[in-house]
Amino acid sequence: MSFSADVKEELCKRETKRRHCQLAELSALTAFLGESDEEDILRLDTENVHVAKRAYLLIKQLFHISAKIVTRDMIKGEHTRSYEVVFPSADDSMRALMAVNLLKDGVKNVDIKGICDPSLIKNDCCRRSFLAGAFVSAGSMSDPEKSYHFEIVCDTIDKAAQLKEILGSFSVDAGITERKNRFVVYVKEANDIVDLLNLMGAHISLMNMENVRILKDMRNRVNRRVNCETANLTKTVDAAVRQTADIKLLAETGVLSGLSPSLREAAALRLENPEASLKELGAMCDPPVSRAGMNHRLARLSKIAEEHGAVRE
Repeated sequence: MSFSADVKEELCKRETKRRHCQLAELSALTAFLGESDEEDILRLDTENVHVAKRAYLLIKQLFHISAKIVTRDMIKGEHTRSYEVVFPSADDSMRALMAVNLLKDGVKNVDIKGICDPSLIKNDCCRRSFLAGAFVSAGSMSDPEKSYHFEIVCDTIDKAAQLKEILGSFSVDAGITERKNRFVVYVKEANDIVDLLNLMGAHISLMNMENVRILKDMRNRVNRRVNCETANLTKTVDAAVRQTADIKLLAETGVLSGLSPSLREAAALRLENPEASLKELGAMCDPPVSRAGMNHRLARLSKIAEEHGAVRE
């Protein structure tokens, strides 16, 4: 099962006891999944069995009625199922729509799949429940092992704008983009996605994501260190090879024997210890010299070799 599916399952199993939060969540399910047939019977259509069970439970808790879950097999790339949560009657549907302020005095005042009535999400707790309902209905998340991406697909720009505003009220930076005549509200910053999981109540998924982030950070640090050490080692080896070639040139041309004792000592130590670092070579000198001192001596040898025809790439 994908990380996104795990988050949805966790959200669908969380406890929400306050009626106003339940109504906010149901309003999201209605806005993203709702359809009303010719008999004015409300149906919530989803391909996720956990979402169907969640909708059934909310309806049961809010209105003390038992909706019907209709299962349908369908073909969409691979064999899958869809689930319809159907209200028992038009009267029951009307009660639900009035509760989420989509009906007033028996007359529809807004589209069933329109924006949420602001009075239902005036409290932080209700906005959190609404976000959870919106995500399980029309959202998805990428696997944090691969990338960080959270999105909710909306039918209209007004619905997307409302979602963006709700996210902004929690200081979550969201963007909106159009995709195939729909509007996608997305979040790409890992810290914002972690905050969102916490806001919606997906605490287990949050910890799993944080564990992935910690492991990724550790791997990145190790890789950076290894790359740095490899680069330094390559640089040291290249320098040693060049220095050895320069010293051999000076010896073959007879120049080396006429140099100062300190330069001859540095030359001999480099030839005898081609893999040693500057610090190690300096410690072998009599008396010992610093890394900078050894670097100066070898640089001086290379300069003299260049003056006597050493070829540089």
